[in-house]
Amino acid sequence: MKRIPRVDFPADVRPDTLAVREGLPRTAWGENSEALFLTSSFVQPDAATAAARFANEEEAFTYSRFTNPTVMMFERRLAALEGTEAAIATASGMSAILLLGLALLKAGDHVVCSQSVFGSTLVLFGREFAKFGVEVTFVPQTDVAAWRAAVRPNTKLLFAESPTNPITEICDIRGLAGIAHEAGALLAVDNCFCSPALQRPAALGADLIVHSGTKYLDGQGRVLAGAVCGAEALINEKFVPVMRSAGISLSPFNAWVVLKGLETLSIRMEAQSRRALELATWLEAHPNVERVYYPGLASHPQHALAMAQQGGVGGAVVSFVVRGAQPGGPTVARRNAFHVIDSTQVCSITANLGDTKTTITHPASTSHGRLTEEQRQSAGIVQGLIRVAVGLEDVRDLKADLQRGLDTLTP
Repeated sequence: MKRIPRVDFPADVRPDTLAVREGLPRTAWGENSEALFLTSSFVQPDAATAAARFANEEEAFTYSRFTNPTVMMFERRLAALEGTEAAIATASGMSAILLLGLALLKAGDHVVCSQSVFGSTLVLFGREFAKFGVEVTFVPQTDVAAWRAAVRPNTKLLFAESPTNPITEICDIRGLAGIAHEAGALLAVDNCFCSPALQRPAALGADLIVHSGTKYLDGQGRVLAGAVCGAEALINEKFVPVMRSAGISLSPFNAWVVLKGLETLSIRMEAQSRRALELATWLEAHPNVERVYYPGLASHPQHALAMAQQGGVGGAVVSFVVRGAQPGGPTVARRNAFHVIDSTQVCSITANLGDTKTTITHPASTSHGRLTEEQRQSAGIVQGLIRVAVGLEDVRDLKADLQRGLDTLTP
């Protein structure tokens, strides 16, 4: 089959080079910055060629719902960074997980999922997929034995985030891959918090890597995007047919924005992670902070595993619990968390993350607000919890911003 050409690289080219060079060959115009193809369809040279291309007898661009050069450039670049053969782009991170379910699951199938994943992911697996006869068992993220015990003969998929949103629990990716493969199932890992700049789940045995490109891949809070990375045969045979029919496609413009974001991913993650570690260390010493969740701290329960899987870097998300959980209970804890958040003047109060601007949010009432209190408690989302996604501001200003509220908490 005739294929769309690839960029010709030396075999040993490294990830930082791929982050700025992988994509498609230049057009006849010789552009240095990747072209943006804002077109819904593509003109074919003749009817016979059109028929062959629509029948997948020849790889070519036909209709932007499932084939577009700018989108393909993003897919190829992300796959190269993750170390997988292929990737498929979607309209958002949640649509990437939706595509995962539509492509791999049917009525009667079973999924084992971490109970600590993002709130919308819990709802999608636990409520929406259940409408179509898919069974889901939620297990503690860090308990490998619980994952193994939950596997059934009809288990088709294990799904985890590492680190989780927002309390940064780490899963043993290699261990879960072994459990999945012994059962004839696939392991999918949401790599949103780390990105391939810090962690490459495929190298640890994961079959599929899920991304919300809205976060660190874009890096500046500009557009929505998602993707699933994996083996070429799996992507082409399972995912592309669903995308072609369902149309949960990434727009060319959004693909171009995230494509350009990937060029600075490595240096952003390094700089933001460095600031996050300093902020987490400072928070841990503050008398009005009960607990800090950050994989880069030695106090994190999975610190050693995180450092092994994430290249020795903790990432850019810090979560912490403010004083007030006892004796005042959840009401006082929530009041104190709101006070700290509302006292900030630098941080942006928004539930998004991955931006160069530091964001702050109260997960229990935002990202996990649709969950029951029991689900929130199982996931560790208490009312005093605050999540800070550290950006590129001077960390001294971020400390002062949080200190303003922490130092003025009332009993």
